[in-house]
Amino acid sequence: MTNKRKNWSQQVTGNSSALELEDGVFTLGSARKIAESLKRSADQAKPDANAAYRSAMSMLTFYINRAGKKLPDDERQKLETAKDELRRLYDRPARKR
Repeated sequence: MTNKRKNWSQQVTGNSSALELEDGVFTLGSARKIAESLKRSADQAKPDANAAYRSAMSMLTFYINRAGKKLPDDERQKLETAKDELRRLYDRPARKR
């Protein structure tokens, strides 16, 4: 399998035409910073707040899913918390647990 084909998910998160992501967005120090960065990127790309929210949440979920079992538990928890922060930033209802 070629490197191009093996690393398609890295290309999506790094070069997505949907959002211009800040370098290292998913490794920022806090869930709040990750959510704020995703919101900035989504708001710049999508003038409609609903579309911006969906794009930001989709990119975050995509990253978590692609990392799979290789994502350490503490990082996964930070990214799941970033989802909650993103919901707050867009005034969306909290996730039911």
